Amino acid sequence: MTYVTIGGVTVGICILLATLVKWWPGLKALQKDPLRHIGRLLPFLIAWAYGVLAILGIGGLIGWIARSTLWISNWLGDAALVWGIGGHAGQRASGHGYLPLTQTGGGILLILTVAIVVAAKKSRHGDDLLMGTWCGITLGTSAGVAGFAAVPLAQAANWLGDNVYGAFA
Repeated sequence: MTYVTIGGVTVGICILLATLVKWWPGLKALQKDPLRHIGRLLPFLIAWAYGVLAILGIGGLIGWIARSTLWISNWLGDAALVWGIGGHAGQRASGHGYLPLTQTGGGILLILTVAIVVAAKKSRHGDDLLMGTWCGITLGTSAGVAGFAAVPLAQAANWLGDNVYGAFA
């Protein structure tokens, strides 16, 4: 398992904040039609949840891509902290154990991977899907996210996989 560093979390937070700044319609517009404006965030949020699940994958090509993405993000963030602002890089314990996907949860992850890849290629929301996935991968093993979202997402994927594949057993 590749753990996220302070630099990796910084990259994830930067992606999240950049997305929110680009999305922000203004207070009046948000108050006038909140559902339409919040709906514009939906592709990013779905891809974010997928990214969190992807980093929880144990192995295979999807797990390797997610771990490589996390490693690159850690390196970029640590380099930015050290060389950009003169700070310090380092790994910080996540503070929470993560719940890996079961075999059937992994099946659900594969199905979601196909959906995200096709949607990223065919949808006008391709950039949102890619950035959401990247953000989810970088924040999926951080202490706050691992306790808040990663465990429930993994439990949901494992439960769904058990019920989908249980019908074939």
